[in-house]
Amino acid sequence: MSTVKTVLRKTKLADGSYPIALRVSKDRKSKYFQTIFRAFPNEWNQTTGSFTSRNSNCTQNNRLLLKFKDRALKILTDLEMEESDFTLSDFENRFRVNSNPVQQNVFYFWDEIIGEMISAGRTGNARANKDTFNSLHKFHKTTNLTFKEITPSFLNKYEVFLRSRGGSDGGIGVRMRAIRAIYNFAIERKIAKEEFYPFRTYKVSKLKGKSLKKALTMEEVLKIRNLDLKKYPLLTDSRNYFIFSFYTRGMNFADIMKLEWKEIDQHKIYYTRSKTKGNFMIKVLPPVREILDFYREFSLDTKYVFPILLKDNLTPSQLENRKHKTLQRYNKDLKEIAKICGIDKPLSSYVARHSFANCLKQKGVATDVISESMGHQNLAITQAYLKEFDSSILDDACKLLL
Repeated sequence: MSTVKTVLRKTKLADGSYPIALRVSKDRKSKYFQTIFRAFPNEWNQTTGSFTSRNSNCTQNNRLLLKFKDRALKILTDLEMEESDFTLSDFENRFRVNSNPVQQNVFYFWDEIIGEMISAGRTGNARANKDTFNSLHKFHKTTNLTFKEITPSFLNKYEVFLRSRGGSDGGIGVRMRAIRAIYNFAIERKIAKEEFYPFRTYKVSKLKGKSLKKALTMEEVLKIRNLDLKKYPLLTDSRNYFIFSFYTRGMNFADIMKLEWKEIDQHKIYYTRSKTKGNFMIKVLPPVREILDFYREFSLDTKYVFPILLKDNLTPSQLENRKHKTLQRYNKDLKEIAKICGIDKPLSSYVARHSFANCLKQKGVATDVISESMGHQNLAITQAYLKEFDSSILDDACKLLL
């Protein structure tokens, strides 16, 4: 016999509420399916599996939960008629997003996608999507939102909302690209109709971050490179990460963090970029060699080059949490380094990447070699350019920075 019930899970969330899930049971085994809802104990009737009147939106929320439950019951009935010995995995395959009764609900679908990202180890993408999810929910003030309701007008109002809270073009662009990606996922999975796609009218491309203005000149980079670390020992790691990134074609922080000693030989660094999965072979220039020698002498007992990940075999969530915490400190230190070096520019981890492209351009290196897209553009474009050139050409170009 199979049963379905909406229940309050036992895992307490940060705000004191608890997530609401659908519990499907068969043959004394149960499987839980997350919903977009959460509730405080006094807002939930455990016996009936529904919101109480203490919940501010109890009527609409209970209706949506009922649809959610009814669909599950229908799938169970269909499976029992087809094959009495079906498993909970069979139920799950039919119940997931592509057959969900609330499939038009943006927040429910989005929550499922975030769950898939976490399961796939894409915790960085999951975090970024969750941030936009929470921002959009704060703007819309309810979880009742369909894809059809995301119109150009809706997006323009959301943009105004973000600007009223100090949002910049770059930051707003990140939010809008996340929404666009979810909409594209929904179209691919037959959840949303392409005819209502709002991004033909609302152009995310207008929200370009002005990253080039954040790039340093070669003179400014050398000020950081020549910083007297004996006077500022607490800034040693952050200074080294920045210079290492600059002289390794703008290697980003995630890849610096995960760089292993086995990926380095006497003359080259070999690594796969986390974001694009592109393979890179980079010549070890003298400033990089100096930094590598330093960390080899003071290395921790791990497989990693830099003292960011303090032990091996961390889970994707642990890696993401460590990255988030360390990157905050790194960017804070860079602000201090800029002040010490007399650099009147907002210094952050990505400025090393921007500066690499900008300085090579100042040295007269062909634009199609370095590509403007090494800023906030799609880095797949950079990859396409790099594939057309022998790595030695790029290594020779990099030597111009010495």
